Amino acid sequence: MDIARAALLFAAGFGGGVASSIAGGASLITFPTLLGLGLPPVAANATNAVGLSLSNFMAAVADWRRRPSWGRSLSWLFVINVVGGALGALLMLETPADLLILLVPALIGGATLLLALGPWIQRQLPSGGQGGLQMAWVAFPIFLSSIYGGYFGAGLGVINLAILSIGGLTDFRSTNVLKNILITGVSLSSVWIYVWQGALVWPATLLLMAGSIGGGYAGGHLIRILPPRLVRIAIIAFGTAATALYAGKYWF
Repeated sequence: MDIARAALLFAAGFGGGVASSIAGGASLITFPTLLGLGLPPVAANATNAVGLSLSNFMAAVADWRRRPSWGRSLSWLFVINVVGGALGALLMLETPADLLILLVPALIGGATLLLALGPWIQRQLPSGGQGGLQMAWVAFPIFLSSIYGGYFGAGLGVINLAILSIGGLTDFRSTNVLKNILITGVSLSSVWIYVWQGALVWPATLLLMAGSIGGGYAGGHLIRILPPRLVRIAIIAFGTAATALYAGKYWF
């Protein structure tokens, strides 16, 4: 791999790590970059998942003091994410390559739309309860979102923030830390499945991972000063362009 391609992958990983910790949508940066460098969709998705696997964890560590009080309910939520992430990864590996190629523009476009509508969706839905997280409201939706996270994952942060907010959490920063912890659970299981199945392109994976670790940690600090709205707009613009590009390539 030449220096220019390596630098591009590291920069994409760093940008994805920052995006993941602040506004979500890291895969809208990194996944199209991997496709643009010539990786097949299945390999690109697996490489992307493993390359970004530590970014959410680093973002949670950077703002660790703002995490919600941990107890049995949150431990169960973490386990649910581990199980769902494994199921999603197995589903991805069973998806025929020809079908996944056709799904790529829809996955990127759907995640971009979700990221764009995320704040509006959260404003329209009522809070789920008083005095903390209501497990009965969030357990099954979080399980479904974790399966999606193991399968593709772009926009997962937006989905989880919405679910947790509806379930009774109202402080953005503590909810954001919990979101990052839960996504780490998804990564914990899906990563091992992709590694076990040999679905990765290792040089690209390691470069993405190095960039995303730095970006995730930086984003955990930048969230205190950088407007999430500006980050979201930049990611939406990138995701829209990628959707148009791959729709033209794979559909037309």
